[in-house]
Amino acid sequence: MNSILVILFITLYIYTLISTISVLLLENRNPAKSLSWVLVLLFLPLLGLFFYLIFGQNLRKQKIISKKSFRWQKLHQISLDFNKINTSLMDVNQLNLIKMLFKNSEASAYTHNKIEILSEGKNTFDAMFDAIRLAENHIHIEFFIFGNDKISNILRELLIEKAKQGIRVRMIYDYLGSFFLSRLYLRTLRESGVYIRPFLPFRLRLGRSKINYRNHRKILIVDGKIGFTGGLNVADRYIFGNSLGFWRDTFVRFEGEVVHGLQQLFLMDWYFVERKMISDAKYYPKSKIFDSNIVQIVSSGPDTDWESIMQGIASAIMSATKYVYIHTPYFIPNDVIESCILMSTLSGVDVRLMIPDRSDSKLSDDCTSSYLGQILEAGVRVFKYKKGFLHSKAIVIDDFISIVGSANLDERSFNQNFEVNAFIYDQNTANELKKLFMRDMDNCIELDFQSWSNRKRSQKLKESFARLFSPLM
Repeated sequence: MNSILVILFITLYIYTLISTISVLLLENRNPAKSLSWVLVLLFLPLLGLFFYLIFGQNLRKQKIISKKSFRWQKLHQISLDFNKINTSLMDVNQLNLIKMLFKNSEASAYTHNKIEILSEGKNTFDAMFDAIRLAENHIHIEFFIFGNDKISNILRELLIEKAKQGIRVRMIYDYLGSFFLSRLYLRTLRESGVYIRPFLPFRLRLGRSKINYRNHRKILIVDGKIGFTGGLNVADRYIFGNSLGFWRDTFVRFEGEVVHGLQQLFLMDWYFVERKMISDAKYYPKSKIFDSNIVQIVSSGPDTDWESIMQGIASAIMSATKYVYIHTPYFIPNDVIESCILMSTLSGVDVRLMIPDRSDSKLSDDCTSSYLGQILEAGVRVFKYKKGFLHSKAIVIDDFISIVGSANLDERSFNQNFEVNAFIYDQNTANELKKLFMRDMDNCIELDFQSWSNRKRSQKLKESFARLFSPLM
């Protein structure tokens, strides 16, 4: 009897394994990613199947947040009016980048905005808290991580105070990213009148789990007039540091019509967590006219038809004729981004990559190291930041294009997380980010290709093994 049960179990398992691999192959993913999952399924039989059902499914085609269902109800129809754009300020490649981002993510080109770059945690939180204190109508806030610490409790007290004043406060937190928020923290916000919702709460449903798809966006909108976005989370480490030291990040404060783009994105996410459509005119007040510039708010995630942010970054890199300076905490590029970086530097463009000397993930560090040899050989200058942890996600190109947001240069940001990046076309902003990059270089060591090539063989093997998991990260 026992032998019959064992045979039935093995038969059922083999059938399930073959069916799962067949579904995986029919999705026509990136071959490297598909092969990684096939190897996991074959060499870690039961555990691999469990991991695939929880983490491995591709939900992009399911549109777990459907922009198309949202679009018809929006107050403002998205359009791209080239009559508003001073095309004499840019070359054809830069103009084509704007067109592509409109087509792949419906990112409007917002003109005449006020832009302020924030590069220190204290200044960033001061700017956000000052804007919240002055709120007169509403506050919309959405972050991946709200740490249960000093800075997040200062924010909590501010939001409670504004809610008690009659200001409408809506707050979205990622369920997994903010997993350690206390019940007291959440209860006091709700009891004061703050509308607070988790994004994709964890439910263990084999074959239907969405735990691998997280909301990594960082957004604050006040009265539809002031907006913030970037790479920073609400946590003490950006001011006081932690075991990695001080966390260096980049944020942007906006005024002008670009705030409408952030507002639309937040309200789309709110529709997903609350199933309530909000399109009142008060959330899109008439904007003042500021400086001559263009900003596109580009979102991407498993709800989008295209890898919008990744395509935008690739196109921006290939548009460069002088330089590309990149900040990223995790450099685990896909083939497209790696090829663009290699082709750009081989064509004579000054490409510089800055990464942390040590990140919060040893596996990511080893994986990143496996990519550095080839780009160093091609001529990319690679800098390791040693004054704490470089968590900034910022790119500046040719004194004109700046890209700041939540997306890292890795597979998770390109495909699995809900992300937002601001693509900014403005000389002043680019010059500011360029100066910050140069300042950060003073706190770096530069890698040398010859020395890098001579590191221990055991270290190279460890890094190459970590790279096998890069499509799954």
